[in-house]
Amino acid sequence: QVQLVESGGGLVQAGGSLRLSCAASGRTFSRYVMGWFRQAPGKEREFVARITRSGGNTYYADSVKGRFTISRDNAKNTVYLQMNSLKPDDTAVYYCAAPPSSLASPGSREYEYDYWGQGTQVTVSS
Repeated sequence: QVQLVESGGGLVQAGGSLRLSCAASGRTFSRYVMGWFRQAPGKEREFVARITRSGGNTYYADSVKGRFTISRDNAKNTVYLQMNSLKPDDTAVYYCAAPPSSLASPGSREYEYDYWGQGTQVTVSS
């Protein structure tokens, strides 16, 4: 069982930056691939980024590549999403997610993840 709690959202002007954090419970955090997703008003939830267990490999949606960076600190059971050069289109509720098993290697699809945080709102004003 994994419990996830996001923080760090807020209101920022276009071009600004935010860093989201996702604190995970459990002693096996380091064994899980972790992902970030987002859901804008009236839209489906979409993949943003994911990171492998050791943090050695990261993957991004094309819409955020070069602007967002996912990282993790396994000693702190925390995964981060650094968001730079924010645009109004980045406005959404951001969720961190974990797969159903530490053995799983999920990709970018929502159904591959079973554990979700409550989400944190990011609003980018123009």
